[in-house]
Amino acid sequence: MPPADDPKLEQRCINVIRGLAMDAPERAGSGHPGTAMALAPLAHVLFTRILRYDAADPEWPDRDRFVLSNGHACILQYSLLYLTGYGLELEDLRQFRRFGSRTPGHPEVHHLPGIEVTTGPLGQGFAQSAGLAIAERFLRRRFGPELFDHHTFGICGDGDLMEGVSHETASLAGHLGLGRLVLVFDDNHITIDGPTELATGDDVPRRFESYGWHVVRLGEAANDLDAIEGGLREAMAEADRPSLVVLRSHIGWPAPHLTDTREAHGSPLGEEEVRLTKALLELPADEEFYVPEDVLGYYRAAGRRGRAEREDWERRLALLGEEERARYEAGKAGKGMRGWAEALPSFAEGTEMATRKAVNKVLQASVDGLPGLVVGSADLTGNTGVELAGAEVQSLSSPGGNQVHYGIREFAMASAMNGMALHGGILPVGGTFFVFSDYARPAVRLAALSQAHVVYFFTHDSIGLGEDGPTHQPIEQLASLRAMPNLSVIRPADANECAAAWAVAVEQDGPTALILTRQDVPVLAGTKEKARDGVARGGYVLSETGNGALPDLVLIGTGSELQHCVTASERLSSEEDLEVRVVSLPCWDRFGAETEEYRSSVLPEGVPRLAVEAGSSFGWERYADATISIDHFGASAPCAVNMEKFGFNTENVVQQARQLIAARQGGGER
Repeated sequence: MPPADDPKLEQRCINVIRGLAMDAPERAGSGHPGTAMALAPLAHVLFTRILRYDAADPEWPDRDRFVLSNGHACILQYSLLYLTGYGLELEDLRQFRRFGSRTPGHPEVHHLPGIEVTTGPLGQGFAQSAGLAIAERFLRRRFGPELFDHHTFGICGDGDLMEGVSHETASLAGHLGLGRLVLVFDDNHITIDGPTELATGDDVPRRFESYGWHVVRLGEAANDLDAIEGGLREAMAEADRPSLVVLRSHIGWPAPHLTDTREAHGSPLGEEEVRLTKALLELPADEEFYVPEDVLGYYRAAGRRGRAEREDWERRLALLGEEERARYEAGKAGKGMRGWAEALPSFAEGTEMATRKAVNKVLQASVDGLPGLVVGSADLTGNTGVELAGAEVQSLSSPGGNQVHYGIREFAMASAMNGMALHGGILPVGGTFFVFSDYARPAVRLAALSQAHVVYFFTHDSIGLGEDGPTHQPIEQLASLRAMPNLSVIRPADANECAAAWAVAVEQDGPTALILTRQDVPVLAGTKEKARDGVARGGYVLSETGNGALPDLVLIGTGSELQHCVTASERLSSEEDLEVRVVSLPCWDRFGAETEEYRSSVLPEGVPRLAVEAGSSFGWERYADATISIDHFGASAPCAVNMEKFGFNTENVVQQARQLIAARQGGGER
């Protein structure tokens, strides 16, 4: 690689990045060139002087992580990934923002080598960075610095720091003392509406100091490579606090008419402005995507410089003993050790237990078999089933702790969980009341988009939570989460279904939400034998009152309401001489992924179906002819009163079933 003290070559390298940052949005007709242009020197310093990586092996577990939280500036990251040799081609930059391209409008993990997390929704890259940093120090404590000894770097902007999740995360990261977390604040004073002064007057450095961060004020140094490197290295030397490096930049620099303007933020510069700017940068004015060989060679050498470190690391990994290597591999995958599920308990019929309590017993039983397990809650640790007996609490003094107290910060918790999962080596579990999944929802959506292997325990799942009333009683949340692509939503009916649901959550890829009761529910006959396979398939026949032939009626239930389907089937059988099938349908997405043959064997066509669920009826039309549901907010009353008043009881199931059969016999259509 040419010497780092060749300032003319380095300046040409930076100017080439600025040229790419202009050309790609110009060709796409959309994009955000200004931030990428202004931060080209910062990106150059990071990828040539600071970051520890090997572009030939983007998945090297001990690489430094880099997150572009202000993901609208992704052409900056794409340009560096091309230049340093991650496998991106110049043609990929030409296809920026085009259908099917490798260079979408915001960075997407798994879409392109070198993208660590999905960013774009402002603040979430910032928050996921904290999760990456938690994962690094957890693994460093568990496996030693010989295997895990890296930093997390990120870039964030004014928009990131205005979003509420950044406040939650900054407070949490400062409290935890995430000393290997280094974020650069691009203080460019511009948003899409105009100057930031339109909307904010925060003193950002003082705010972060109050959160317990180490703050490095670089001032007007956006084009000073040595000052940028010095600030980053000062931040890296801070072991016990996260660091914010504040860099005053000028968006769109050096565009002669658009520097420091909102127009440079969210739109291409325009053909004439691009020509004028390229002339200032001494780039060919009439050549798009200009990358001379000496610049490409410089960056490709930078992309290879970590090879020796990576190979040394692989030799150290090979020294692990068989048992420790097995734990490492299981943790890396976010899965369990061989045979881990054999330790899961089963529960006797008739046992009364809230599913939030049952899932805690299941969790406790599997701790030893899940080496990457890290659990926590947004202040409701004992209430949500995530408390581990005798667990070490995650902190600066206990970096290997697998119990995290996130505080009342649902959004930060869910975002950090995404970062932990995408880092690798961690299986994060987070709990809160189901109604407060709304506070975490943007991060849940990003987990689904990213296919991050995370597990949520959403408890107090219905009007059954009782006296706290409508503000705390979920109604539409279940339908809402079921509508989200790539999110597996499981509402177990009893303790045995909890064990089965947990096994599914651990073994499948992507995010899983377990929806759990506050109130006790009975362990039902048949779940001990059938739930493990049935929940994995999303739905199954729990019981039949007939001889196994085509039933007269199918009652479908989930969660705490399945018990009423069972008791109602017994009454309808004895009082009406009906053959009634009871179906447990805890997971729509898994059931929907089964074959048509299997789904028809569980829910036969032409047979009246009644679904019973203490949530919105929205969506049930795909499986049921009628529902007992709740399409309005609840009430403040004890659980038993609420369930009785709103019709979630055996008597109402029997009555509604009779009405459905009568309507069908009277010629009503399905």
